Amino acid sequence: MKGRSSAGDERRVDKGDRLPFFSVDTRPMLNYFLEKIIIHNLSMLNSSKTTDQKTRFDKMLEALKKHDSRLTPQRMAVLKILATSDGHPSVEKIYEQVKRRFPTTSLATVYKTLTLLKELNEVLELGFPEGGNRYDGHRPYPHPHLICTKCKKIIDPDLESLEGVTQELVADTGFQITSHRLDFFGLCPDCQGQGAGAPQNSHNERR
Repeated sequence: MKGRSSAGDERRVDKGDRLPFFSVDTRPMLNYFLEKIIIHNLSMLNSSKTTDQKTRFDKMLEALKKHDSRLTPQRMAVLKILATSDGHPSVEKIYEQVKRRFPTTSLATVYKTLTLLKELNEVLELGFPEGGNRYDGHRPYPHPHLICTKCKKIIDPDLESLEGVTQELVADTGFQITSHRLDFFGLCPDCQGQGAGAPQNSHNERR
C-alpha cells in the first residue's frame, strides 16, 4: 500500500506556468461594463435633449395660452415639430409632417401658427431671397447659423455670445440695435464628400 505523497513530491509551479482554472478571459466582462457605460452616457444625453425639447414645447404652449389662442390638435402638432426638430424646417416640411397625422390640415393653419409664434417671440424666422423661409423653435432669438449652399442644411454653431460685439457697435455708432443676423455660407462635410464645386458667395454674411 503506497503512502500519501509528501509535500516535497508535489509538482512545483513555476511563475511561467499557467493553470487552466486560473486563466480567465476578462475581455467579455470589460466589454460588458464598457457597453453599460456607453449606454448610460447616451441615455443621459438623450434625457437632457428630451428635457430641452419639452421645455421649449411648454414655453410655446404657455405663450399661446396667455395670448388666448385656440389650442387645436393641429396647432399642438406644429409646436411639437418645432420643439423636437434639429433642422430648422420650412413651412412645407412642417405641413407635410402635420398632415400625416391630421390629413385635413390646411397649409394656412401652419402659416397662421408660425406667424403667431413669431409675433410672440417663440420662433425665429430665417428669410432667404430665393424664398423658402426656415424656422428655429429651439433658439428663438438672434444667433449665428452655418448654411450649406448645396443641401440647404442649417446648423447652429457653438460660438461665444455676440453680446459683446453688439455693445461695441452701439458704443461706436450710437445705433439702437433691436436685432441682428449672422450667417456663414459654405459646404457641409457631407456635400464636400460628394465632390461639390466651390459654392458661390461662400463668404457672404447676413445681419
